[in-house]
Amino acid sequence: MAAAEKGWCLCELLRFFYSLIFPWLFVCGTLCVCLLIIVLWRLRLWLQRKKKSASSSKTGKHQTVIAFFHPYCNAGGGGERVLWCALRALQKKYPEALYVVYTGDADVSDQQILEGGCRVGSYVHYPTISTDMLSVVKNQNVGFNNAAFITRNPFLSKVKLVYYYLFAFMYGLVGSCSDIVMVNSSWTLNHILSLWKVGNCTNIVYPPCDVQTFLDLPLHKEKATSEHLVVSIGQFRPEKNHPLQIRAFAKLLNKKESESLPPLKLVLIGGCRNQDDELRVNQLRRLAEDLGVQEDVEFKINIPFDELKNYLSEATVGLHTMWNEHFGIGIVECMAAGTIVLAHNSGGPKLDIVIPHHGERTGFLAESEEGYAETMAHILSMSAEQRLQIRNSARASVSRFSDQEFEVAFLSSVEQLFQKCHTCTN
Repeated sequence: MAAAEKGWCLCELLRFFYSLIFPWLFVCGTLCVCLLIIVLWRLRLWLQRKKKSASSSKTGKHQTVIAFFHPYCNAGGGGERVLWCALRALQKKYPEALYVVYTGDADVSDQQILEGGCRVGSYVHYPTISTDMLSVVKNQNVGFNNAAFITRNPFLSKVKLVYYYLFAFMYGLVGSCSDIVMVNSSWTLNHILSLWKVGNCTNIVYPPCDVQTFLDLPLHKEKATSEHLVVSIGQFRPEKNHPLQIRAFAKLLNKKESESLPPLKLVLIGGCRNQDDELRVNQLRRLAEDLGVQEDVEFKINIPFDELKNYLSEATVGLHTMWNEHFGIGIVECMAAGTIVLAHNSGGPKLDIVIPHHGERTGFLAESEEGYAETMAHILSMSAEQRLQIRNSARASVSRFSDQEFEVAFLSSVEQLFQKCHTCTN
């Protein structure tokens, strides 16, 4: 038999096998998912009955116990700062209560945690799944959470889309059990309202940002001959899109000769968590070399906080390129330090942070390489007085993200939760 005929027979055999096996796999998978949904739904009903029975059976006074579930409370990120600031605010307001943080509950069973019918309050720093993720898979767009080999295969894309829709349904089912929901931005709010459908008990509570530390930094006076720093802050993770920053900066340097821009340097400041992050930094270094800008780009890895403050106090532009950043604490810190922010035109930066303050501009937004390069050139071509006006407006706008504002908004949101709890225990 010829090689072509053998190949044809093999393909036909594979198609036949696929046509027989796939329907059974699809049916079995669907049945498993349906069974899981039924179990989750029954669990939700059981939790609701426990809450009702607890509220009707308790008559005496008991010490209020406030528990947080946070699996990685020592990670040191923005989500962890939310946890500890929330805990501190509650301790000030309710000093008589007992506070417990569950983080890797090795010594207690799930049954013990669920006993007495507790009320549930949720603070969503970033939705586990979002409608944006669904649209990326549906449109077969390549992204850091949607590999190229999946986008090139229509079958794999459909399978992943079905999985995402089922996951989103279960995520919404679990989230709807919350009595009080707080979200960290307008972007997160839109997704949680779409998935959890608990608009009657959902509020925006901006995360606490240590703005005062940066507001205490004096605004430096610009010198006409001094080098202008373009600074980026963020962990070296794929979604931060550092390659876009380097490419846009390379385009800016090409404009510099024709537009008589001042001397420039790009400083990428961030944390490396593991070998993958270190590999990513090495790839960024090679990209800078390929674009011929390695002499104008510096990497500052895991630097001390005081050194970070110095860079922000001296920088002219603060660069941010993540698409659909849920909030952006680093952007707030740049604005508080007096750095002119150029962020991505999406997510929290667009909806909550880089917005006019009393009608005055507080920063800039862009999307493409060319857009970033042109906007940086525009910022650098402005007079020092024009830049100072933007810096002052940005500084004045960030007080709404302070620790104190977070405490007020957080306590206001959970007040209804405590009223329900006191009703149950008295």
